[in-house]
Amino acid sequence: MSNNITNTNSSYGKPTNVRWRIFLILLLLGAINYMDRTSLAIAMPHIVREFNIQDAVVIGLLHSTFFWAYALMQLPSGIMADRFKARIIIAWATIIWGIFQALGAMCHTTVLLALTRVGLGISESPIMPAGAKLMGTWLTPTERGRGSMLLDGGAALGTAMGAIVLTWLIAVFGSWRMAFIIAGVATVLAGLLAYWYIRTYPHEHPKINQAELDHIIAGNPSAAEPSKKYTFAEIKPYFKQRNTLALIGGWICYSTVFYGLMTWLPLYFQKTYGFDIKSMGGAMAIIFLCCFAGQLTGGYIMDRWRNSGGDTNKVLHTMLAISAITAGAGIFLCANSTNPIMAVILLAVAMFPLRWASVYWSIPSLLGAQKVAGTLCGAMNFSSNLSAAIIPIFIGFLVQATGNYYAAMMFFAAAAVGYLLCSLAINFDKKIGNEQLSPEGRVEAVR
Repeated sequence: MSNNITNTNSSYGKPTNVRWRIFLILLLLGAINYMDRTSLAIAMPHIVREFNIQDAVVIGLLHSTFFWAYALMQLPSGIMADRFKARIIIAWATIIWGIFQALGAMCHTTVLLALTRVGLGISESPIMPAGAKLMGTWLTPTERGRGSMLLDGGAALGTAMGAIVLTWLIAVFGSWRMAFIIAGVATVLAGLLAYWYIRTYPHEHPKINQAELDHIIAGNPSAAEPSKKYTFAEIKPYFKQRNTLALIGGWICYSTVFYGLMTWLPLYFQKTYGFDIKSMGGAMAIIFLCCFAGQLTGGYIMDRWRNSGGDTNKVLHTMLAISAITAGAGIFLCANSTNPIMAVILLAVAMFPLRWASVYWSIPSLLGAQKVAGTLCGAMNFSSNLSAAIIPIFIGFLVQATGNYYAAMMFFAAAAVGYLLCSLAINFDKKIGNEQLSPEGRVEAVR
């Protein structure tokens, strides 16, 4: 590949970096995505007082409404990403979820607030499957570690920035409602930016030069032309394969850890250590900024290791094992600590490698299923977010029954063990299952 790049450089000049600018925009959208979805958790102490919510189960139900809607839309969104242009899907989804975010500020009952969260979940749902399709068309295989970390990096960055920006807006305006409106307007503007710059295929972009286009196509021939559109019946055999099942199971367990902490940490810090809104925001920012820094570091290490000749199985199994073990151990130790500063440090250490799991978004393409990556990623995200919809309710019952958060933290530590086992069960040396689609759409055995 290096010879190809050298030749294109000499013929056409230095390659442009359009593909990385697109993924920086996806990072921005992901960050705004998570700022908006975590806004409820950040504002929850104020909402609890204003709405006079006495029951932890009601809080869990409010958190879960987003995840129910988001989860149920993942399969349709994945199929949509395989059939329509990713650029249009991403831009319109961003604009619509910005509107729902702002509408949350108009609510004065828990029912209406829950309905805006449903709208937010539906409209945010296409972003990740469509982003996975862009990764398959814009990046070469040895760039997808970094690409997947940028695509999914907004989760940690947005959660951290949400803790800073939203707590600041609430403090400045003395209103969680104004914070929701400002966040919604910013989201709509980001959607317009996405429509202006993102293109579904490299050859469609007006700012890409021939050197970058040749580099992408040399490493990723499928980027040259649109993929064939398959029916769900033709894709079904993929869901019977061990790699697909391990992929889905690992993402469910990882998401249980991440979303569980994302939704319950503000109240955990407040109830367990007596943090006020500023201390809570600062702690959340530190923890999730560490998570974001770790995510970018992990993507760089994976790509560099594989570029230097590292075996894919060894590289990804090692990185994912470190991710799961560190997360589980950090959460366990935090739950057994009575020192608030030590609790923040332990959770920061636990979260640093947790989102190395973001490489899951590139696994369908790595395992030869790029043409149906949107559907597979949609199924993966559907399953994990269905779990994420149930977990806040379950944790609410657990907290209500025990009167503290210890059992909840142990549950998150156990989920990290599940994430470890499923990740190690994925065979990266084998295509997804023993079958793949022929160009005509038939299922054929891989010889």
